[in-house]
Amino acid sequence: MPEYETSIVTDLEHRETYGDYLRLDLLLAAQQPRSNPAHHDELLFIIQHQTSELWMKLMIHELREVVAWIRRDNLEPSFKIFARVGAIQRMLFDQWGVLETLTPNEYVQFRGALGTASGIQSPQYRAIEFLMGNKDVRMLGPHRHDPVAHAELEAHLHEPSVYDEFLAYLHRRGAPVPEECLHRDWTQPYQSVPGLVDVFRTIYEDPHSHWDEFEMCEKLVDVEERFRLWRFRHVMTVQRIIGFKRGTGGSSGVGFLWKALDYTYFPELWDVRTVLREPSEVAAARADSDAAAAP
Repeated sequence: MPEYETSIVTDLEHRETYGDYLRLDLLLAAQQPRSNPAHHDELLFIIQHQTSELWMKLMIHELREVVAWIRRDNLEPSFKIFARVGAIQRMLFDQWGVLETLTPNEYVQFRGALGTASGIQSPQYRAIEFLMGNKDVRMLGPHRHDPVAHAELEAHLHEPSVYDEFLAYLHRRGAPVPEECLHRDWTQPYQSVPGLVDVFRTIYEDPHSHWDEFEMCEKLVDVEERFRLWRFRHVMTVQRIIGFKRGTGGSSGVGFLWKALDYTYFPELWDVRTVLREPSEVAAARADSDAAAAP
């Protein structure tokens, strides 16, 4: 054990403390189990979801900063931000392992205390979905009772997603991004535009000439893959604990969650992998293009 250092501050009256700075009085008092009689495992359930909300708050904060850098036509600073987002996503993924220690017979003993409370009502989860492009005005419904959350989500609904901003950036840099990607109703979910695949093929077949754009493409794929894996583990955790019961918020439960797995956020970034050519084919195509352009 290290020797105690006499320089350690012990007289903390009228000074900022660790607990003051982190507002531990509020944070540690926020766990209020509702079951009666109190059930031991409800605290696990509450802390699991509260910590997830904290990580999602940070993820939203970081994704907003990514959007700000894209709008400045400077992609490079966002790469470090995406590394942090990835670490956050890994934390969110691994947390399901803690909740999976809750057995079905334990959860059923306090599930009734939730009433109609459900993760589908999480405004922060919905904000992440909107920031990534999965827009649906109907999903504002569960937030009508909260004017502040509703207004923030409505703002996200009407704004371009991270992907929309990246496509606008590529357009500003001279890429032939189809017009339908640039001027559309931002409140609608993004739909695949086949003509965009060639834009990304140009980037992927010559990454050294488009390094920042190539890096951004891969960062977006990373985020989507981790997010879809997180949702998959969510489904499996829910099925493991409640089977095919209906969700407390009125959804069909596992069936509803499975449907969400089908959505692809950045479709052309996945489609481009199918059409990439071998280096010899790329060279031949360039030679043909040069020959056709020659006087």
